[in-house]
Amino acid sequence: MTTSHTAHTAYSARTATAPSAHGELLLDIQRLNVFFKGTRGEQQAVRDLDLQLRRGETLALVGESGCGKSTTALAILRLLAPSARLDGRIDFNGRNVLSLTPPELRNLRGKNISMIFQEPMTSLNPVYTIGEQIVETLRQHESLSAREARVRAIELLELVRLPQAARRIDDYPHHLSGGQRQRIMIAMAVACKPQLLIADEPTTALDVTIQAQILELLDNLRRELSMSLLLITHDLGVVSQWADRVAVMHGGRKVEEAETARLFAQPQHAYTRGLLGASLHAGKDLHYRDGPLPEIRTHRETASADPVFTLFRPESVFASASGVSAPPAAAEHPLLSVRELVTEYSGRHGHVRAVDQVSFDIAQGETVGLVGESGCGKSTLSRTLLRLLQPTSGQILLDGTDLAQLSPRALQPWRPRIQMVFQDPYASLNPRRTVHDILESVLVVHGHGNRQARQAAITAILDRVGLPSDSAQRYPHEFSGGQRQRIGIARALILKPSLLILDEPVSALDVSIQAQILNLLVELKQAFQLSYLFISHDLAVVRYIADRALVMNGGRIVESGRVQDVWSRPQHAYTQQLIAAVPAAREGSSADSRSPLGQAPVQAASPHLLRAA
Repeated sequence: MTTSHTAHTAYSARTATAPSAHGELLLDIQRLNVFFKGTRGEQQAVRDLDLQLRRGETLALVGESGCGKSTTALAILRLLAPSARLDGRIDFNGRNVLSLTPPELRNLRGKNISMIFQEPMTSLNPVYTIGEQIVETLRQHESLSAREARVRAIELLELVRLPQAARRIDDYPHHLSGGQRQRIMIAMAVACKPQLLIADEPTTALDVTIQAQILELLDNLRRELSMSLLLITHDLGVVSQWADRVAVMHGGRKVEEAETARLFAQPQHAYTRGLLGASLHAGKDLHYRDGPLPEIRTHRETASADPVFTLFRPESVFASASGVSAPPAAAEHPLLSVRELVTEYSGRHGHVRAVDQVSFDIAQGETVGLVGESGCGKSTLSRTLLRLLQPTSGQILLDGTDLAQLSPRALQPWRPRIQMVFQDPYASLNPRRTVHDILESVLVVHGHGNRQARQAAITAILDRVGLPSDSAQRYPHEFSGGQRQRIGIARALILKPSLLILDEPVSALDVSIQAQILNLLVELKQAFQLSYLFISHDLAVVRYIADRALVMNGGRIVESGRVQDVWSRPQHAYTQQLIAAVPAAREGSSADSRSPLGQAPVQAASPHLLRAA
């Protein structure tokens, strides 16, 4: 028996408890209202919310950003800012959380109710090792010595399948990948065997195979620990596969609630139908090749009326997502030609070849999708193409000129030709500068025009990406996530590039906002005759927007071809695993049908990960 297996068994034995009365009410939220004080008076974030969760059940809470999902989750743990005002009841195990004293709350948090936050890098303390942070949680709630807590922490890290747990327990968060950091958050959350686990977008930024592993792990832990799970997500494929029931929120209200299979088969509310229609995971085998993605529009008939939702396809000049007439895969004179590209660097654990003999072409007007797991080399490749990293060897030919061989001075005139849109619209914009200053600084650096010409360019590009006329004088925090991504796109386009590298540009956005941004990108491609290298862990998004797909694993391109061919007839075993791990929201889906991800990569499932409950 392996050491890892022994640790799993030891921890499972320690967490085995008497069977709970499955189906008993654990969480009962009654007419919850949450208010925040702001510059324009008191604003209501949650309105008369009723929500129940039973023991051993998974309840999904879905809706767009700002609808009140995360506010509800934080209210359950009383983690809202002091300026927040709450009324109603939040009964947990028959006790009203809103009436608990601070010491009682400290005992509740982490021990009886735990939470996995959306962004593990900002939730983990960067100055403490992962082991120190798990040990702190254990010693806060259980009578353990420092040595006992460290042993238990290693067992928890093995439980969540962190490789080489005994050695990596002394690593800092920045030493780990996104998927590994999320596993650390899960280990901390389940350390004290909570009765309720709240998972707030636990897989948003993760690729499909890591997402599959995390979701299966959460479900196994739910069954093993007799735990209830409140899953907050905008991914309807995830909801379809893993939730027992679904509650849909909009504007702080619950607009619909039903068992998962019934909600997907027969959604009753117009907003729910809109979310399903705008999702690329709708499972209706639609490729949306006959026009843009449908979007949700909300309007009010009177000042006091409830919102009315309309699902529509916006008028557009394009006939298909990948272009009216997609260019040939192997153009005679490609815009970008990458040949035998290698990028190496020295890391903590030795010499690493992050990009290994990569070759591909991108034609003028073509969209090439790049997919692969975290750590496979996608981001290193994109930064090498931009010459933000120096390639070890190989060629980066842009219109026949090898950028890999140019000095920094010689490279400067070529930089406007390739621009990048980053993944996180919150982190990629300077919060202390107005949108006008952000855009103008790009023009100034590259010596574009006088002040009047720059002002005209800024006004034109903001209008082109669909932002309000007063946007230029506002700061990034005054915009929604989708609007911030439009600012990022405007910043990339203002130099009139030939090629845009889009690094996960919609992964952090809700499905309806994602539809707007994808439609915008397709329209801009036609209007500016752009080429795209579209990096994404979401294969459904790549299927919609790309002409060709490149599949990357271990620094190499293991498969390439027309996107429909790669999707329907994958040749490489790794590509088959990626596609098998994609969650799809289908009519009649039910959490009862969920099963181990046997087609996912080997590390996604293990017969001794947890003993079956």
